[in-house]
Parts: sequence; C-alpha cells; structure tokens
Amino acid sequence: MHSSVHEIRTRLLSLLVRAFVFVLFLALIFFLAVVGAVLTSQTSPIPIPFGRALEGYYIGHGNWDGVEKVFDTLEELKTLDVLLLDEEQRIVLDHDSDPASAVGSSYEIRPNDFLINLTVEGQVVGRLAFTSITPWSRLGIARAVVIPVGIISLLLSIFLLIVATVLVRRFVNPLADVIYAAREVTNGKLTTRISSEGPQDMRSLSESFNEMTAALERNDRERRDLLADIAHELRTPLSVIRGRLEGIVDGIYTADDGQVSLALEQTYLLERLVDDLRLLTLAETRQLHFEKKKVDFVQLSQHTIEMFSAEAREKNISISLEMGKGNYTAELDPQRMEQVIGNLIGNSLRYIPEGSKIWLALEETSKEVKLFVNDNGPGVAQDELPYLFDRFWRKDKSRTRSAGGTGLGLAIAKQLVEAQGGTIHASKLREGGLQIAIEFRKM
Repeated sequence: MHSSVHEIRTRLLSLLVRAFVFVLFLALIFFLAVVGAVLTSQTSPIPIPFGRALEGYYIGHGNWDGVEKVFDTLEELKTLDVLLLDEEQRIVLDHDSDPASAVGSSYEIRPNDFLINLTVEGQVVGRLAFTSITPWSRLGIARAVVIPVGIISLLLSIFLLIVATVLVRRFVNPLADVIYAAREVTNGKLTTRISSEGPQDMRSLSESFNEMTAALERNDRERRDLLADIAHELRTPLSVIRGRLEGIVDGIYTADDGQVSLALEQTYLLERLVDDLRLLTLAETRQLHFEKKKVDFVQLSQHTIEMFSAEAREKNISISLEMGKGNYTAELDPQRMEQVIGNLIGNSLRYIPEGSKIWLALEETSKEVKLFVNDNGPGVAQDELPYLFDRFWRKDKSRTRSAGGTGLGLAIAKQLVEAQGGTIHASKLREGGLQIAIEFRKM
C-alpha cells in the first residue's frame, strides 16, 4: 500500500494523540479514585491540608492546649460537626452539635464517622472525627484534595500538549519521512534520500538510512555493470566459436585441425572466465576455504617467478626478487597466495613492452611482512588507480582480448588478500611504472 508523507504523518499523529488521551484518561481515573476513596472510606487514605495545620500545631507546642485558635482559622471546619481526639480517643475540642459529647471524655467511634489521622514522626497523636456527615459534607472535605489535584491535572494536560507539539516537530515528521523513504526504496527508487532533522538519534537514523540507500544504489549499479561486462566478455569467444563452426558448415573453412584448434582455444577462454567468476564470487562472499599454514614469502616468490620465467624470456623481460635479511613469514594459504602473486606478475607481463623489467621486493617491520610487485612499464594514470582492482577493468579498453586474460586477475587478487586478513593497494612509481603492495601480519 503506497502512502504519501502527509498520510503517514497523520497516522503517526493520530497514534500519538490516542496515547496522550489514554494517559489523560488514566489521570482522570486516578482523580476519581482519590475523590471516591475520600467520599466512601471511614478513614481518609490521603493527607488533608487542614490536617497538616493541626499536626504543625502539635509539633510546635507538644500538646493540644490552645488548639482552638487553629480551628478558628480553618474555614473548611466551621460548618461541620467535628471532634478533635487525642491519641487515647479523648475529646480535646468539641465542634459537634450533639450535646452528648463533652471535652475530656472518651469517645467511641461510630460507623458513620469520618476520621482523619493526625501523625507526627509516624505516631498517631490525634484524630479528627466528623460526625453526622453526609456525602455532600464529605465532598466539602474532599474539596481540599480535589482543587490541588484538579490544578495539577490541568497543568499536566498543558504540559502534555506542549510535549505533543514538540514530539510532532522533532520525532513524528522525521519518522514519517523515514517510513515514506523506506517504502520508496522498496518500490525500487534507490536514489531516495532524506534530510537529517530532529534530535541526534533521529539524525543518526536518517544518516544511516542514506548510507544504506547509497550502498544499495552502488550495489545495484555494480550488479548491472557486472552483468553487462560478463555478457560482453562472453560475446567475443562465443562469436569466434560460432563464426568458425558456421564457416566450416558453409564450406568457407575446411574442417582441419587448425580451425578446430582456434575454436577450442576460445572454449578454454570461456572455461577460464567461468572459473574466475566463480572464484571471485566465493572470495567476495567469504565462502572460499583457506588452508592456512606458515608461509615463507621468499620461497613462494621465487617459485612463482620460475613459473613465469619462460614467458618472460620470450618477451625479453627480466624478473627478479630483491630482499634483505629478515623473517618474511606469515600464516596464509600458500596455494591462494601463489595465485595472487601469479596474477600480479601475469598482469605486468601482459601490459609492459618488451625489454622491460619486473622486480619483486620484500620488506618487514616488527609486525608486518610487505611484498611489492613493481614494473617499469607505462603504468596507470593517478585518477585510474582506484579502479585497478575492479572487475573487467583494463587500462586500454581496445585491448580487451588481444592482451589475453579475463580482466578478473587483479579483482581476484584483492579478494584473496583481504579474505586472509591482508591489504593490497596500487601506486605509481616516481620513475614510472606500477607498484602493487601487499601487507600481512607476521607470525
């Protein structure tokens, strides 16, 4: 269901209003419960303001002598029949219209009496006994509680209204934008972005959302580019195979070993491309298994150089290894690491001219082993270095097939190095040429 930002904001605001109405309803229930408790119970469950005045008098004098002066100032008690009793329930003050009661005599509490305990330091020092009291009289007593509670409830309502306004501006509107943007992304609009507004948490949410959509947009673009690149890479060998086979069928080419070998060569290229794509996918998703063991970079580099020595001699290219004395060991998968070095050397052999040189250099620090694969070829422009490890990237687009390779060698090397906890990056040499640096933590 597609909703506009206005509709989402309206729903969130409605939810917020319902929550506040519920809170106010609970406050009203509490208010009515307090009043009902005062009106129905025999002993007041809460302190009454004029009871506090009498308790204060007792604290100041230590007894009830002269308490009449306090009674004369309490307007709430002037129209009510009330007795002041001490802690032993003897009558201290008589405001009861019943002539049977007398000051100093013991008073027996009756079922219809309404009592207010007077306490000092947790001890009951007296009681107010309201006699012959009606519900309306009780309401008059409760008025001392009702008015403060009513004022507090009104202030609370105003406060909640202010809070609701602030929440709408700082939370509801930004949250509505996030919900709407999330639905737009779900519908495929990966360019959707939202502004960072509201408190820090909401700004962090907006920034995280924007980073997520940017990553999704980038991944979607890379996926499309990858499919286009794969289709392009597969088209060339398939076209060659198809052309040769159709030529043989049409009688243009003879069905001899030479024509079949040309077609077979392209099938080898297709097979290598598929294998490289599978290896790259496994490495990127961290599903590739590594058999790690102690690896000596000196031996590994020398062995890899020997593998390419024949090809290098054909092109009159020298390959050498430079190193000092040190411990060039790390915990790696030797087969995968040999593949990385081989990809780097093979890449240099394809792109540097005859008579050039390739040299590997080993360095160490207290914590790391570094391997540098250098060449003195034409190198790569500075602005193109960040793309060097991308799939199917080539310095010269016109040499896609003539230079050989699948265009995945450096991308595979990067994934194999990073999957084993290393780092790899490219840079230009000051004297010209390209340098690939690999770093691993020492054992």
